[in-house]
Amino acid sequence: MENFVKLGLSICFSWMLLSSSSVSMALDDCHFPAIFNFGDSNSDTGGLAAAFPHAVSPPYGETFFHDTVGRYSDGRVILDFIANSFDLPFLGAYLDSLGNNFKHGANFATSASTIRLPKIVLPDNGGYSPFFLDFQTGHFQILKATSETQKHGVGTVNSDSIPDMNSYSKALYTFDIGQNDLSQGLWGLNGNLTIDEVKNTTIPDMIDGFVYNFKNIYYSSGGKAFWIHNTGPIGCLPYCLIRFPSAEKDKAGCAKDYNEVAQYYNSKLKEAVVQLRNDLPLAAITYVDVYSAKYALFAEPEKYGLEKPLIACCGYGGDYNYNMDRGCGGMIDVNGSQILVGSCQKPWLRVNWDGIHYTEAANKVVFDKISSGAYSDPPIPLKHACHRV
Repeated sequence: MENFVKLGLSICFSWMLLSSSSVSMALDDCHFPAIFNFGDSNSDTGGLAAAFPHAVSPPYGETFFHDTVGRYSDGRVILDFIANSFDLPFLGAYLDSLGNNFKHGANFATSASTIRLPKIVLPDNGGYSPFFLDFQTGHFQILKATSETQKHGVGTVNSDSIPDMNSYSKALYTFDIGQNDLSQGLWGLNGNLTIDEVKNTTIPDMIDGFVYNFKNIYYSSGGKAFWIHNTGPIGCLPYCLIRFPSAEKDKAGCAKDYNEVAQYYNSKLKEAVVQLRNDLPLAAITYVDVYSAKYALFAEPEKYGLEKPLIACCGYGGDYNYNMDRGCGGMIDVNGSQILVGSCQKPWLRVNWDGIHYTEAANKVVFDKISSGAYSDPPIPLKHACHRV
């Protein structure tokens, strides 16, 4: 009898997969005229560098752009691949007013951004971005208001450099934020909370802040398509591993308890997304399990042609090639000589770029995985993100 039950469940699950795949195949591809992104360094395309000019220095950007261009990687970030998949230009940072064209959307993300109001902000040592999610939402509303005034012929901004009003309702809205709230609670200045404290206090506040801002964006934009990334496996990153050397490790060598914190947050975020779908029945909201897509790079790097996933490519010293005091692009004293903290010889074979962020190679693998729909709820590919299924 037990075998028959298992067989029935297997058939049911297979039917569900085939059914969702058939639905996706029957959908028309989406054509987004613009993308508006909200997030942190995982999707920053120059925001923090515009506000703090020395925030990013070589060798950042060396692989693809051959310049820093404000990204926290050796090349492109996941958002760049998302824009490219819709034949849209790379999104300019909203805070960068020099030559940026926002006709096809804008990126409000800045490195070190949080969902909640940060306790300490840059330029204070150990501070986080002042442009937390509330500010990013506000910046979006300013841009939309600028488009509105331009529509009525009373604006002073060149209409060729901002989205037209129709773009806002037809755009794709992407979110990738939350990692810094967890790190601020676990080891940031004025942080050092226990794991249970982060679960019981920090994460509920994160979810409340996310939902509040999400609804603000939804109601002010008229948008219908939303693509939400959960947070990645922070316990696999050198900046976590070096702080907690005695933490229990899993088979991939990642700090097990700290990954479980990220997974707990992700479970609460997914619950919030389910509730948002109930509250906003006209919205197409896709929850994307970036955690699993990224963790695969640490568990099976060779499967993706990568190596040494726990060791930073751009860094110096220790088991993880990471120094908390002198990061990638900084100068460090070695035997009385000042040496640049530079990159490894083959960043295209590595997972981790600077102890916190991912290489372009890793970002491309993650994009390929999540854009297929295999890591999405509902299980539809990125090209169908405008459909509510």
